[in-house]
Amino acid sequence: MIFHNGQINLFSVVFIYLFFWLTSSELGNLLFLAVVSHFGAKLHRPRLISAGCFLMAVGSFLTGLTHFFMGRYTYSTVVQVFQNDSANIAASCVREPGTHMWIYVFLGNALRGIGETPVTPLGISYIDDFSKPENSPFYIACLQTISFLGPMFGFLLGSYCARLYVDIGFVDLESVTITPKDSRWVGAWWMGFMVSSALLLMSSIPFCFLPRSLPVNEELRDKSCPKQTTGNGTNGFLPSLRRLLGTPVYFLLLCGSILKFNSLIGLFTFKAKYMEQQFGQSASRANFLIGVLNLPVVALGIFLGGLLMKRYKLSVVSGVQLSFATSFAAYLLLLLQFGTKCDNIPVAGLTVSYNGLVTEGLSYHSEMLFSECNTHCSCSAEEWDPVCSDSGITFISPCMAGCLSSSGYGKNTVFHNCSCVSVSYPAGSSTSVKLGQCPHTKNCGRSFTSYMAVSVLSSFINSLGITPGFMVIIRCIAPELKSLALGIQTLVTRTLAGIPAPVYFGALIDSTCLKWSFKKCGVRGACRMYDSDMYRCVTVVASCPPGWLWTCEVKDHEQS
Repeated sequence: MIFHNGQINLFSVVFIYLFFWLTSSELGNLLFLAVVSHFGAKLHRPRLISAGCFLMAVGSFLTGLTHFFMGRYTYSTVVQVFQNDSANIAASCVREPGTHMWIYVFLGNALRGIGETPVTPLGISYIDDFSKPENSPFYIACLQTISFLGPMFGFLLGSYCARLYVDIGFVDLESVTITPKDSRWVGAWWMGFMVSSALLLMSSIPFCFLPRSLPVNEELRDKSCPKQTTGNGTNGFLPSLRRLLGTPVYFLLLCGSILKFNSLIGLFTFKAKYMEQQFGQSASRANFLIGVLNLPVVALGIFLGGLLMKRYKLSVVSGVQLSFATSFAAYLLLLLQFGTKCDNIPVAGLTVSYNGLVTEGLSYHSEMLFSECNTHCSCSAEEWDPVCSDSGITFISPCMAGCLSSSGYGKNTVFHNCSCVSVSYPAGSSTSVKLGQCPHTKNCGRSFTSYMAVSVLSSFINSLGITPGFMVIIRCIAPELKSLALGIQTLVTRTLAGIPAPVYFGALIDSTCLKWSFKKCGVRGACRMYDSDMYRCVTVVASCPPGWLWTCEVKDHEQS
């Protein structure tokens, strides 16, 4: 399973994941979303949401359950070459074929996709139906703000799980030679699914006790009761869909959402990975910072956006203008990330030569990994077990460093008599190297602080336009089509933004790889190291949000 071996390149991982996503979670979601959004508004909406939470709980449990049916995770290492006792050190990352665990993943994702269907469209329409027009933006903003507690908690939980070894409790952790910063590290991913399953199960209970409808005064009666609406072609699903898509403003909003969410989803999907590769952060720390910095300011921005609409009673046109201003300002801030960078880590044979000189025109060539100091060692260019010298130069393996002996155990292993180290370091200096990749320079820490400041500010400004965007959709179509309108928007953005964005982002990121891993059979595996400069360029360029352009069109249409 791809959860354990980790030896698949990024594009392949994204493609395989999206295959399961499209054929399981998204298939279940897309098949039911439009229908539930249309007919669910006429049924008991709170109970439908409760049933959805229960299905998501079951789906998460089934997905996490696969960990207990698979064997222990093993990773490729060459440490045993230097140690007599290698019984606890795995030398291969190949798992026996023929596993049927994908069935659990498929079924779990499908149930989560179906369960997710009624939550957003029915929940927002339920609130909007039974609130005053001037209060509705504030209530929806509160709902969206609280909903961000989920992702925030998820990132913090993911940060904690990422620090734990995947087979914690089943293996001797002292024998593990890699750390969370190593590209071969796999965290305890399954724990997050189990915790989420329990929380979803508990959250499904209160919805069962909410009434089908809330008391409303007479001035809201016509707005809040879809069953009282009359008119030809609004009771059937297909006539309602034609009527909805025939609304010019809604159609423009839909097209704009596709463009905007393509950039946002692609950027957010690989944000943690970007922080790992560009600034040397561990997956655990990256997820933690996203959870405690980015998501809270997004929640605050959503709340303030709704508060602004309520306080100043903004019209649809004013809401569109606010969305335009925030999207454009966030785009300009995104460009500042070009200036927040870290140089490539000095890796002998990849980014620098063995004497420490910077390599021009970075690209992967296996012959560049060899030098006179290690030609007698019979090393393999496919190995990746990085070691760090006191000079700050990383070697891709102890063998490539020309090491002859070792001491210590597990993560504390030190290799001695390394002939390649003396090439780049003054005579008489230590010829030993430590297990693990060398850290970034101190200047990189300052660049990372600047990056996070820009990222947080951009997230806050962009989130100010989210609630106005929801209200524009709700106000520009007939009241009886609100649930369907929100459902169709979710369906279209998932299909045309949520699915393709991670694919082409992953392909672009893979194009910047400097060193690939290889399986025993010779098939290319995961990328071990990226070109930092190229990685930053393709990520920022691909993240440019063209979605703000739609706001000009909608504004012009409304004013005309």
